[in-house]
Amino acid sequence: MERIIQLADPDEARVLFGARDVYLKMVRDACGVNVTARNGLLKVDGSEGAVRRACEVFDQLISVIRRTGKLYKSEVIDIVYSHSLIATERPPGTKTQPQAFAPRTEGQARYIESIKANDIVFSIGPAGTGKTFLAVAVAVSALRRGSVRKIVLVRPVVEAGESLGYLPGNVMAKVNPYMRPLYDALGEMVDFSQIRQYIERDLVEIAPLAYMRGRTLNDAFVILDEAQNTSAEQMKMFLTRMGLRSKIVITGDITQVDLPNPGRSGLILIQNILKDIEGIAFVYLTKKDIVRHKLVQEIVHAYHLFEERRAGNEKSAEA
Repeated sequence: MERIIQLADPDEARVLFGARDVYLKMVRDACGVNVTARNGLLKVDGSEGAVRRACEVFDQLISVIRRTGKLYKSEVIDIVYSHSLIATERPPGTKTQPQAFAPRTEGQARYIESIKANDIVFSIGPAGTGKTFLAVAVAVSALRRGSVRKIVLVRPVVEAGESLGYLPGNVMAKVNPYMRPLYDALGEMVDFSQIRQYIERDLVEIAPLAYMRGRTLNDAFVILDEAQNTSAEQMKMFLTRMGLRSKIVITGDITQVDLPNPGRSGLILIQNILKDIEGIAFVYLTKKDIVRHKLVQEIVHAYHLFEERRAGNEKSAEA
């Protein structure tokens, strides 16, 4: 879909575009469209929903300019953010409208508030509680409103109890299967073409944990997924990558550690190391926060009872 917006004069265009076209780029990246400016015309093209949102943003920005003669970055951020609230577009032919993602339990609401209030947040809980999904949703929102420059999604490359053997291809082809859950989470909020654009523009990076060594991540929203499979040394290395104006979210399930020595999990040990530092929060989600298929909650509960019985039997045997 393509739309053309007529600008009044060169002065209006100059204010609308911002220094070095920074405002145009913000709208482009937030709404997932292509924007071309020429001869007083602004061409916007992309998917129907994305173009509609971008044109609504431009209409509001132009209205502000015509009313006040100027445009502040804070105004642009507010207007862009109000039209790109973590919405996904449904496939062509479906009747449902794009919908915003919101917490569905008290625990999830507490989790999101902790991310907003702290620079480092650890989210620990069972499968299906939305740990990764909500972190990615908040990260996409932060990117769209311009409060971070990029999103970095990180995962340790650890096999879940089975050896996959030799994998063909280059390094990225070998690790790509391990990164698939992060692509899936991102795909719930951003369509495939926009994900590709984000990656090409270096607005989104998906990488294995080993690639983080030696880096400093400024102006970034960084998410470490499956953190229960990090060693204590890896966890320290990852946390010390944090740069200026960045936010880090670490997610994991300490009941599903795939390391040879589960007791050495960096996520388990870090709870005692960082628990009293201001600006760092630990959020614990429970089976009540599971929002997948209803049977997932029953499965988690059944395993919990099984582990309790087994621990009781072991204590009885020792006595």
